[in-house]
Formats: sequence, structure tokens, C-alpha cells
Amino acid sequence: MCGIAGQIGFDRDMRKQSEVMARMSAVLAPRGPDAHGEYCDEAAYLVHRRLIVVDPENGKQPMTSGRYTIVYNGELYNTEDIRRDLAAKGVEFNGHSDTEVVLKAFIQYGEDCAQMFNGIFAFAVWDSAKRRLFLCRDRIGVKPLFYSFASGGLLFASEIKALLKHPDVKPVITSQGVMDIMLMGPAKRVGGGVFRDISEIPPAHYAWYDGDGFAMSRYWSLEAEPHTESFEETSAHVRELITDAVKRQLVSDVPLCCFLSGGLDSSVISAIAAKEFAARGEQLATWSIDYKDNHRNFRASSFQPDEDAPWIVKMAEYIGSYHTDVVLDTPEITDALDDAVLARDLPGMADVDSSLYLFCKEIKKRFPVALSGECADEIFGGYPWYHRKEVLFYNGFPWSTAVPERASLMRMKITASQAEEFVRTAYNETLSHTQYLDGDSAEERRMREMYLLNLEYFMATLLDRKDRMSMANGLEVRVPFCDYRIVEYAYNIPWAMKAYNGREKGLVRHAMSSILPEDVLWRKKSPYPKTHNPDYMALLTKKLTNLLDDKDCRVTEIISADKLRAMLADGGAGFGKNWYGQLMTVPQTFAYFLQIDRWMREYDVRIEY
Repeated sequence: MCGIAGQIGFDRDMRKQSEVMARMSAVLAPRGPDAHGEYCDEAAYLVHRRLIVVDPENGKQPMTSGRYTIVYNGELYNTEDIRRDLAAKGVEFNGHSDTEVVLKAFIQYGEDCAQMFNGIFAFAVWDSAKRRLFLCRDRIGVKPLFYSFASGGLLFASEIKALLKHPDVKPVITSQGVMDIMLMGPAKRVGGGVFRDISEIPPAHYAWYDGDGFAMSRYWSLEAEPHTESFEETSAHVRELITDAVKRQLVSDVPLCCFLSGGLDSSVISAIAAKEFAARGEQLATWSIDYKDNHRNFRASSFQPDEDAPWIVKMAEYIGSYHTDVVLDTPEITDALDDAVLARDLPGMADVDSSLYLFCKEIKKRFPVALSGECADEIFGGYPWYHRKEVLFYNGFPWSTAVPERASLMRMKITASQAEEFVRTAYNETLSHTQYLDGDSAEERRMREMYLLNLEYFMATLLDRKDRMSMANGLEVRVPFCDYRIVEYAYNIPWAMKAYNGREKGLVRHAMSSILPEDVLWRKKSPYPKTHNPDYMALLTKKLTNLLDDKDCRVTEIISADKLRAMLADGGAGFGKNWYGQLMTVPQTFAYFLQIDRWMREYDVRIEY
């Protein structure tokens, strides 16, 4: 993976923009610590930061072929398929990097190349002859791509922080940005960048920019189609798709490992990878995360009935992996809340982010590439809101029902109904492009809606988290369940099949029954691990109390100081609901407020209503 940025302008000489482009490139260095490069002509300035994974010598960027120059961030998993197709048409290659394949596929097919790619990517191609820029982002949105219009031209970058290094992009948020942070956060509206002057290319979109302006198009969407396969055929099809996705994503010229939590998704990926490694006489390395004294402080709940640790040991022994357990302490994850904000450029998922940041930091000491189990829950129905009827039909995002409570904390005057209308506008936009079949039952229609809501919001938030926390440490993390072929196929699988045996992800459990121990296969879903240490809540309360007494406190520009003091006084009991899903309860809500303050200070955020 890499970091990319660029500036296109037709009314000024881009060759004089070297200083600002150097600043934009520098802040992306963690994404690409191994090499950097630039391309410049009178209308375009492109920069690239490279994390070397495939073809160190021939994959250098920016890469030019004739009049076309590309900067690319990502990984293709059907590189060889496309290379063979292009070679049959007489296209010649200098190396075996996927960057060259992407560039030459674009030269051959233009914008239609995007539909050929199976991978995670964001890239830009500059046509120096036609003075035209092409921007493109992968179907699921695993890799980021932000843009802004400044100085009469276009800026783009992998991260918000790079755009903010341009003097014409101001760190300003409007009332809409405040509502993004307080009513939607840590999610973002599709295509939004929270800051007034920053937007994001949505997943499955490409854009053209030239002297006539900016035009964006969608190149892929989920279509409702009849599912004609039997349950046994469906199970075999799912097993084939998952296995193939994992195998394709094991290609690397550098060492590769897997995340292993002892849950279904990471265990499936690790088991397939371990078998492939063993076939070539190698041992897979697996990694897990835990917290100091978690065994002593853990309390079982319906959402998290048991600890991960025993299951991790069982799976590591079962697949024969070389396993490393990273144990974090409360002060570490609290201090890293700041690092997580700087990595994400926005307040995020609190210690859910900061712990992943520290975890990736440890892995990077030995491995540049890892595979992770994200996104199976969204596409195969693993979350509680798929199974609880009282939440399933909630007229809004089911993982974020505390909209009036959130609004009540805001310093900006807003009623509960205004807050719910703001959130529901985003919610209804997703519903408006959900496809159904005429014969779908009310439940099936709702499951299709939930599928897209999860894909465009909850999963997108987790993918943002995974990309920023890993790439801030120069670690490439691949997500096999995000293979678009799996996503397409799963959209049309009837809910009764997905919930086989009355279980979350029951179909996946049946499909992968031959590769996991029975008890691991049917273990109840367990979420991403977090600390259960009461010291964490005490530490956050103290930090937030001290912050309110600081004359330079910034969080109170967004949140009412009185309401915040009241929350601290009753330990958050009066708030009554989780902030975001099951992972952001009271401690994470307090941490989120600390992150808002840090974000406003670090980025010198200004509010203009």
C-alpha cells in the first residue's frame, strides 16, 4: 500500500508548486516509508509514497507510459488474469507489479478498466496530452481517496491531512461538520470529508477532471437477482469464494502474517492461509491482541459471552502457526488516543482505534503485510441488529440510535427532530438506491436495506479505522471478505440460508465446517476485544475533568460544558445508550470527547456557522 497526492491546475504553472507538494508528500510518509517519487509538468504535480510489497525495482512510482502517468495505492488480486488479457492484445510489460497492470489496463480500456479489477485501490492517471485527470476508488472503499477544489484547480490525496497542508484548504467546519461529528461520528456521510472544503470519492466511483470541470460516475452497484442455488450449492459456493479470496491475497514478495482472534472470521482466514503456507514448507505467523489483567476484569455478557484468549491458543495449535500475543496496558491505549486521531484525521472509535494502532505498530516490527477478518459480519449477518426484531426495523442506523441524546449534548442549538432529520437524510439516501425483487417479503426487503446500510456506513467506518491505524505504521492489511465477488453473491442469498441453524453467520459456519474445529466453528460471535479494566474509566474521567478546567479547552466549542460535567458526575448513566454499536459504551464515549478536543487543537479547527 502507499500514499498518493496530486494537484491539477490550468491557470498556474504547477512546476512552481514544489514546496507545497513536498509538504503534502511528507505527511503521507508513514503510508509509504520505503520510497518516494514525483512527476511534474505545467498542469500537473503528482507525488507518491511507497510501501514495497511486490516488484521492488519495477514498481516505482509515479509510473509513466507514453503520455500517461499513474500514482496508485492498493493491491490487485487478479493481476495475472489481467496481464494475460493485455499480453494477448500485444501489450508489453517491464516488470510484474500490479501498478503497471493498472496503468496499461487504463491505457487499453479507459474508465472501463475499473470493472476489471479485483482488489483494493485508489489511483489517479494523468493524461498529459489531453490535460485530463482520472481518479478511481475500489468497489468497497477499502482504500481512501479525498479531494478538494483550491486555487482554481483540483487537489487529491490518500488522507485529509495531506490536503490540509495546502494553504488554500482551510481547517474549517460548518454546522454540517459539527453535526457530522456529533450525530454521525465516528461514521462519515458517504462522500463527505467533515471539513467544509474536503470531499471523498465514494466507493465504486471514478471521476474525470479537465478544463471543462469535474464529473463523477458510479461504475458498480449491487443488483437484486433471484437466488436459484440450493442450500448445499450455496454453501459450497461460499466456501469456494472465501477460499479463493484468501489464496489470492497471500501473494506478496515480503513476509505476510494473519490476525487471529479465535473468532470465526479470523480463524477461517488463518486456517486457509496456514494450509497454503504448509504446502510450500513454511509456517504461518499469527497475531492477537489482549489487555493487561483482562482475565481478572472480564465479565461475561450476551454480547461477549467469553474471552478470546483460550480460543486463540486452541486455533494457533490447531493450524500450527507461530503465534504472538500483544498485551496492552491501560495507560498505553489512553495515550494512543492522540496517535489515533492524528492517523484518522478525525475523532474515531476511541480505544478501539488506539489499541489497533498499537497492535499494528508491533506487527510492523516484523511484518509489512497482514490479513484480517473484517466485513464478514456486515455481509453475512453477524451483528445483533440483524437478529433482534426491535432493532432490525428501527427507522435509522440501528447501531446509532442515541441521536436525540447526542443532540442534547451539543452547544449548537438543535432540536431532537432536527437532529433525527439530519441523520435520516443520509439513511434514506442509502435506502433510495437499494434494489429489491418483486417477490421479496418484508423481512427480505429489510435485509437488503440492512446489507447496504452496513456496507456504506458501519463497515465503511471499520475500514477507515483499519486503513488509517495500519498505514500510520506502514503496515498493509488485506481484508479477504471484502472481495467484491463475495459481496455481490451474498447480497442475493436468502436470509433463511444466511441464518442457517438460527445462528449469526450460520451459512459461513456450515460452509467452512471442514477446516475448523467444531467448537470454534460454532462459537458465539465475539466482538473486537477491548479492555475491561475499571482503571480505564477512572483515567478517562480524570483527564476529561482536568480538560474542562483548562482555559484552552476546545471540546466545549462543540459540546456543552454543563452537559459534559453532568455526564462526568453520574458516570454517563444519564446518557442511557451506547454511542456507536456495542464497542462504544460510556468509557469510549468519554474517550471520543477527548479525541474531539485533541483533533480541534492539532488541526486548529475553526467553526463557521
